[in-house]
Amino acid sequence: MVLKMLSIEDIDTIGKTVFVRVDMNTPVDPKSGKLMELNRIAEASVTIRDLKKSKVVVASHQGRVGRNDFISLEQHAEALTKYLGYKVKFIDDIFGPASREQIDSLSIGEVLLLDNLRLSAEENKDFLPADAAKTMLVQRLYKHFDACVLDSFPTAHRSCPSIVGFSELLPTCGGRLVAKELKALNRLLNVAKGIYATVLGGAKISDRLEAINALIANNRADKVLLTGMVGNVFLKADDQLAYPLEIQDEDKYVKQAKRLLINHPDVFEIPKDVAIKSNDSRVEVTIKELEINDKILDIGSATIDNYSRIIRSSGTIFMSGPPGMFEDNRFSKGTEELLRAMTSSLGTTIVSGGHLSAALERIGRKELIDHVSTAGGALVLFLAGKKLPLFEVLDKAARRKIK
Repeated sequence: MVLKMLSIEDIDTIGKTVFVRVDMNTPVDPKSGKLMELNRIAEASVTIRDLKKSKVVVASHQGRVGRNDFISLEQHAEALTKYLGYKVKFIDDIFGPASREQIDSLSIGEVLLLDNLRLSAEENKDFLPADAAKTMLVQRLYKHFDACVLDSFPTAHRSCPSIVGFSELLPTCGGRLVAKELKALNRLLNVAKGIYATVLGGAKISDRLEAINALIANNRADKVLLTGMVGNVFLKADDQLAYPLEIQDEDKYVKQAKRLLINHPDVFEIPKDVAIKSNDSRVEVTIKELEINDKILDIGSATIDNYSRIIRSSGTIFMSGPPGMFEDNRFSKGTEELLRAMTSSLGTTIVSGGHLSAALERIGRKELIDHVSTAGGALVLFLAGKKLPLFEVLDKAARRKIK
């Protein structure tokens, strides 16, 4: 079935109050608490600017509960103001009386940014669209809106209330970023060629394991190069790490990884060496030399060389998630060197996620990648051919209007 999606021009937004779900989730400096790069905020501004004849209410999440990037969106409002060139109001509320009063008082051309959606417990869970429409978040807000614009491609794989709930109750269309990403990715996939090499890093283990299974099932992963926490899980599954990783659901993830290694022994590459911090400096050690209190912060030089060779000899290379703690210059080598290998490859190159986008900016090679997407897990699953909740509700909204 061909995906259908309405654009802003297909629904009535002029003079109306429009809910715009974007993804401005941004890397945060762990020391200062400041936003590290503003790519996602810049991208979000495009759709918002095209709604200048509307009263616009913007919503996004930031970080995960319990992590140092779980912060208010006040800084995001300031950055969005800079990109738009006019004031963005901010309220430290989501669906309480204060936010609803602010929404109702908006004038045409004004923009209001709600606070971090994940301050609402409901937003941290997945729902079927019909159930999402019944959540307190949606029920308290939808009557204050005339239309909904979904422009949150990086969270297209989530089925939280703000993604799948409002479309059940309001005229809904896709935003500019979603349309741009779909067009670019479909074009690249039409010319993509094997060998398919996928480089996966980051800390979202469940997402990565789901993506690996989907990529293999859809013949999009001749080689999977593992880094970051997901690499550690596979090292544990390969009996190379004897100590606990101290992550939630560790045993479950290790069992899944072990099964993948057994079923697809020629697909996976795991780190040969890693970087740790010793006496406040970067020190590289082999996996066998790791001690129980050592924290893996990057891949080592031997692993970088091996992965770079595979990248340069592949026809299509996709990278998602940083191999190490790239925010710290001592542990940015793995991330930067693998990105350099991609930019010197003759294959089709796709990089995803806000962290890698920031790293490309830092080394000045962003323009050498065929497509840089701020989406992370969503893009992995899209490339693997999975149905994503965001696109399913956009398709449903379009078909409902056509009828």
